[in-house]
Amino acid sequence: MAASTWPGNGSRALCPVDAAFAHRFLPAVYLTVIPLGLVGNGLGLWHLCTGLRQGTHQPLRLLVGNLGLADLLYVSTLPFLVSYYWQSRVWLFGQGWCQVTRSLFHLNLYASIGFLTCISIHRYLGIVHPLKARGRCQGATSSVWISVLVWAWVIAQVAPDLAFSKTDDMGRKCHDTTGHKDLGTYLPYTWAVTVTGFIIPFLLIIGCYCHVVFVLCKNNTMDLELRTRSIRLVILVMVLFSICFLPYHIFRNLNLLFRLWHQQGYCTQVLKSTYVSYQVTRGLASLNSALNPLIYVIASKDCMSRITTIRQRARRCLKPTFSSQTSCQADEKKGITILCKEEASDDL
Repeated sequence: MAASTWPGNGSRALCPVDAAFAHRFLPAVYLTVIPLGLVGNGLGLWHLCTGLRQGTHQPLRLLVGNLGLADLLYVSTLPFLVSYYWQSRVWLFGQGWCQVTRSLFHLNLYASIGFLTCISIHRYLGIVHPLKARGRCQGATSSVWISVLVWAWVIAQVAPDLAFSKTDDMGRKCHDTTGHKDLGTYLPYTWAVTVTGFIIPFLLIIGCYCHVVFVLCKNNTMDLELRTRSIRLVILVMVLFSICFLPYHIFRNLNLLFRLWHQQGYCTQVLKSTYVSYQVTRGLASLNSALNPLIYVIASKDCMSRITTIRQRARRCLKPTFSSQTSCQADEKKGITILCKEEASDDL
């Protein structure tokens, strides 16, 4: 197992960790996210733009469109990170672009959480309080203001991260958090962002969806299609938070805490295992850019109907091909049969 000293160590005792694991694992995940994120979010934004041209101004469509925009901004930085880890953590693109690349990850992370929270609250109001929500939260203007507020809140949370150095003195490393010098200040910042950017939205989503599931189970007169889409949305959002967001925030804070302890001379197997687990959760966190387009497919009725239309057209296009092939095969068999009969009559 290839090992190196803890990234960002000071002059204390060395603590070897499996840094090569990130060099193998993260590029593989990023190379998976790049095509899925580009295609999925690109199609989602295209569907949004065509819907706006046709005059359909659905508030949920605008929220999911902002989610797709945040994903595309982050996916555009992944090729540089693939190069960085393939080069065994040698950054070749300058200090400024390192800062932008790392900041866009956090921007995408908390924008995703913010807009998923808004989508969940929107669905909660539409199902639990449909009469109160109608006219107040169903207009396009309200969605525009909500989007502006979410972006402003996310930028306010991410902006302090720009004050922390992401590169070493040589400019060859590009830290995902910060170097060892600023750990004492960076750790309280990450704790604060974890509370405001993750824990509070997560609790809001859990509260909303518990109420939504209760209403869906109790109300048997609700439209079956709306019920199905709502349940699928609940499941997908909870999967996103459980796989992509929750493990990342737990192990990011633990990893930073253990790095701080290591500067005081501690080095145990738990520290080393936490480092590897943190790399895994970083890859899982990036997967949200590939999974978020599923939100649009589930939440949008127009998107589901368009997919159904495309599927029906594909079947119609393929049906003549199969039928022609079948008829050709049948004609071939008839020809062979006639030929065999003629040969048999000649023999007789």
